[in-house]
Amino acid sequence: MLRSAVVPFTLVAVFGACSRAPYTDPTLAPDRQIITQDEIEASHGSTAYDVIRKLHGNFLSYRGRTSIKDPNSALPVVFVDDQAYGPVSVLRSIPATQIAEIRLYRAWEAVGKYGTGLPGGAIAIYTRLER
Repeated sequence: MLRSAVVPFTLVAVFGACSRAPYTDPTLAPDRQIITQDEIEASHGSTAYDVIRKLHGNFLSYRGRTSIKDPNSALPVVFVDDQAYGPVSVLRSIPATQIAEIRLYRAWEAVGKYGTGLPGGAIAIYTRLER
């Protein structure tokens, strides 16, 4: 009698262990390289720098020295509406209320979007359209 109770339990345990994790659609997962307007507003940051520091501090991380001549080359370059804007320090001068989206481009992505000379990647700021 004990044996007949153990068999169903064993089968459930064996088949349960063989099942796969539930599928999650990667298109529904948040992009870790983008800070959306909703996230910007929810952060209550006053500048682009504050928002990035609060939500994705890794955007501002040092990526290791890439040049003997330029020790700052491993830091991302800031672009505003796809125009070169300056070093990371300019993020402190961009009001969060004017930003629609912030995106980090890794070095290989930045080269494809903005050209060479960006070993630290790029931080792209897209401003809100005032209509």
